[in-house]
Amino acid sequence: MDAIFNSSLAAGTLVILFLALLVACAFEFINGFHDTANAVATVIYTKSLKPVPSVVWSGIWNFIGVFMGGIAVAIGIINLLPVDLLVASGIGAGLSMVMALLLSAAIWNLGTWYFGIPASSSHTLIGAILGVGIANSMLPGNVFGSGVNWNKAGEIGLSLLVSPLVGFSLAAGLLLLAKIVLDKNPELFKAPEGETPPPFWVRALLILTCTGVSFAHGSNDGQKGVGLIMLILIGILPASFALNLDSTPAQTAEAVLAAEQIELMLQDNSQTFVQPVSTGAQNLSVIALIQKELSEVRGYLKGISSLRDLPEDKRFEVRKRILLADNQLSKLQKEEKLKLSPESATLLKTYRAQLRSMTDYAPVWVLVAVALSLGIGTMVGWKRIVVTVGEKIGKAHLTYAQGAAAELVAASTIGIAAASGLPVSTTHVLSSGVAGTMVAQKSGVQLDIVKKIALAWVLTLPVCVVLSGGLFLLFRMIAG
Repeated sequence: MDAIFNSSLAAGTLVILFLALLVACAFEFINGFHDTANAVATVIYTKSLKPVPSVVWSGIWNFIGVFMGGIAVAIGIINLLPVDLLVASGIGAGLSMVMALLLSAAIWNLGTWYFGIPASSSHTLIGAILGVGIANSMLPGNVFGSGVNWNKAGEIGLSLLVSPLVGFSLAAGLLLLAKIVLDKNPELFKAPEGETPPPFWVRALLILTCTGVSFAHGSNDGQKGVGLIMLILIGILPASFALNLDSTPAQTAEAVLAAEQIELMLQDNSQTFVQPVSTGAQNLSVIALIQKELSEVRGYLKGISSLRDLPEDKRFEVRKRILLADNQLSKLQKEEKLKLSPESATLLKTYRAQLRSMTDYAPVWVLVAVALSLGIGTMVGWKRIVVTVGEKIGKAHLTYAQGAAAELVAASTIGIAAASGLPVSTTHVLSSGVAGTMVAQKSGVQLDIVKKIALAWVLTLPVCVVLSGGLFLLFRMIAG
């Protein structure tokens, strides 16, 4: 936080910055009661826990998940919209982008929550980011479509598309397997009777799965909030947040050495034919471009023990060069265009991680702000979505086994996605899992509700793209 207070921003801009941060926290607050309601629906409708303790318990584990889930998803969000757009366009355009994507995401989340429709906060956020990127590329002086990292968008889009199918099929399969393995425990496959809680071991299992989904939600969806705030901070205060200024001298030296080692490793591939890349002034092979960028990074950091000693106007430049070099390295490795032994490939991965340690980070206060927003939001406004998941997806009451199967699959899917740095929809993974168990149980689904959920799934992305893009253009006209 010191970096914000020590900045030389004008008072008006500083107020707008804090407003942007407040709206980002509000988005996570809405995300809490919108998405996390899915995690508590099963324990509430199986009578494993009363509503109040269940949402408090879920809120606590969402909070913990933000801190222990890493920041891979947050970095994916940051990289979806090239941050240099925010810096290059100036403070006015940067704030217009941030406010447009935050407001459009919040508006759609609140609207679907009001009607009790489980919609994806992930789809909402991704659509909003794409919208401002596309809208910015439509302005004079830009190339249409250049405002979006389409490779990253493709990866994220695929994860959002596949995850509900995974939730449906795996939850259905798990329930069928449970019927075979646990056929001597028929109480698992019964609906609760009155307010009587399930047997102790069943209750413990359901509370455990609720805990897992809540933790996974915090580690995945919470990181989206972290990415949002870092997008705001890097775009508006690049001198303070473009690089991890808290890196130790040892970490800085390690990163510089990593850049040098990568350059040396590429020497053996210097004759490899790779498509030339235009840098504006000249055409270079991809390998030559990477070497050039890494050499520039080492030149900037030569003789510097702390990143705080780097001139403020050079910090974002160093960030851009590191990310450009790393992205090109990633492409070469995926396309298997580098001649590396398995040992060298492992070393290259380590060196890349050391280099990215200067750019891939989040201050503790950002994690605290997001964790609190998400955790508190979980405890508020959960009922609308819970009723839909618990009562309106299937034609019969949720059984203990159905609740456990849906939540086990959701926790696993979301956790794996978080570790892989891919945002997925808690809402769609869990609700599709519940639907899958209803089909496997042959109890049927309520097609009207399923159609509404599917419609929200289809419409969320394009609606948020149009809404955020329109708001951005409106704010740009107002800002002049």
